[in-house]
Amino acid sequence: MIASAKGQILTSSFFIAFIVVSLCITYWATRRAKNASGFFVAGRRLSGWQNGLAISGDYMSAASFLGIAGLVSLYGFDGLLYSFGFIVGWVAIVLIVAEPLRNSGKYTISDVMAFRLKARPVRALAAASSIAIGLLYLLAQLVGAGAIASLLLPISPSAAIVVVGLLMVVYVLFGGMVATTYVQIVKAVLVFATTALLAILLLYRFGFSLDALLQAAASSSGKGRAFLEPGLYFTNKLDLISLGLALVLGTAGLPHIMMRFYTVPDAKQARVSANWVIGVVGVYLVMTTVLGFGAAALVGHDRILAANKAGNSAAPLLALELGGGNGTVGGEVLVAFVSAVTFATILAVVAGLIIAATSNIAYDLYSQVIHRGTNDEKSEVRVAKIATLAVGGAAVALALAAQTLNVAFLVGLAFAVAASGNLPVILFSLFWRRFNTTGAVAALSIGLCSALGLVAVGPAFIGPRGLFFHDLHPLLTLTNPGIVSIPLGFIAGWLGTLLGVREAHSESRFRELQIRALTGFGAEVSDHP
Repeated sequence: MIASAKGQILTSSFFIAFIVVSLCITYWATRRAKNASGFFVAGRRLSGWQNGLAISGDYMSAASFLGIAGLVSLYGFDGLLYSFGFIVGWVAIVLIVAEPLRNSGKYTISDVMAFRLKARPVRALAAASSIAIGLLYLLAQLVGAGAIASLLLPISPSAAIVVVGLLMVVYVLFGGMVATTYVQIVKAVLVFATTALLAILLLYRFGFSLDALLQAAASSSGKGRAFLEPGLYFTNKLDLISLGLALVLGTAGLPHIMMRFYTVPDAKQARVSANWVIGVVGVYLVMTTVLGFGAAALVGHDRILAANKAGNSAAPLLALELGGGNGTVGGEVLVAFVSAVTFATILAVVAGLIIAATSNIAYDLYSQVIHRGTNDEKSEVRVAKIATLAVGGAAVALALAAQTLNVAFLVGLAFAVAASGNLPVILFSLFWRRFNTTGAVAALSIGLCSALGLVAVGPAFIGPRGLFFHDLHPLLTLTNPGIVSIPLGFIAGWLGTLLGVREAHSESRFRELQIRALTGFGAEVSDHP
């Protein structure tokens, strides 16, 4: 624990203040979240800048604030890959996916996949893939909550995970996407401002010289010049390429990010949203990288590892140091505020993840697969709320078992699953006339199973750095499976299509999908009067 009794009181006060504000937002949002459109996509009434800030709030997560800073502080140059990979994927979204996705779907990315194919098998598998991605991402946020709580509050990491899980369920149950959006906007402003403050204080220590900062980081790391060169974390070059592919390609397949494009009234605002994300998140990720090097320089490798073996404590420890160190008023106040903002980060992101997963269950599985779209909206929202409780409980249970994993690694895994399963089907559906249901089923099945299966036999689960069987050698040395599972997903979709029966219905609707995707003719409209 790095906070004194006074620091714990400050942290708790800041955190409680954010909870009060977020619960007030949730209460206000209940009126706009009663029908399905309001609950799942905020009635499609958000402007581009509002949605862009909300998506930025999704992206500015525990994985970036805690995980990236932690990896950079421990492994130097290799941690940069997460920062650059997270933002490069948005270029593809702006150029290829954002507008067609907004025009072609209703509530989830499964709408685009099932538009011209046999809906039930495609939706069922797409929902399974999306729920798996959501759970992996949820694990990252909840593990981050446990890590920060154990450092700053007189509660255990497990208790913190349970508390955050309960709060996220409350947000979604009563406020739906409306409450989630505005909580994310508030959180995005807080996190960006806090990160900027820490970065300025850090650079001031080194006369605003990045060179001086990097040299100090290399010296304190114990690795010397090797700290500023590749190879400390990714000793396997294929692993480096694998993670890069997953981060760059996976963004466009993330269900909780992509469904946010349905919350704006038209495709133009969807593009505006993506542009806002590139600007805000791009600057933010550069700052978190700087904080990682700052933690290496001022906190030191040994203190970071002693507080948390995965490095998730680097950012709060740096805040303590920048404020004046242990026992100082400035240190206590700064680390308390940073910690409370980190909690806010986690709460906002997990709410978005929960609503994406519940949309897959209530809309894709319950409404479209089981009832073939014949059910009423009230029952759909009711099932979504039941699913919120189930997904929240499952995420908390899994997070309690995965507390030793670095949160950035867990997010990288979620990106690999998204790029291996969801992305091939989205791209083939939008741009390949011959694509059929067999190809979609093959891509989703092979992409999902290969990504999860390869991780299960890799160093994240087996071996000295894994969760289980510490005395065994992993069957696969890759930490991230993207370099294998992503091509497998695309190849499976291509082969499945060529080997499957041609579908006249799918090919005839391809033209309709193109017109709708490119022009917006027939797209879902906003609830705004």
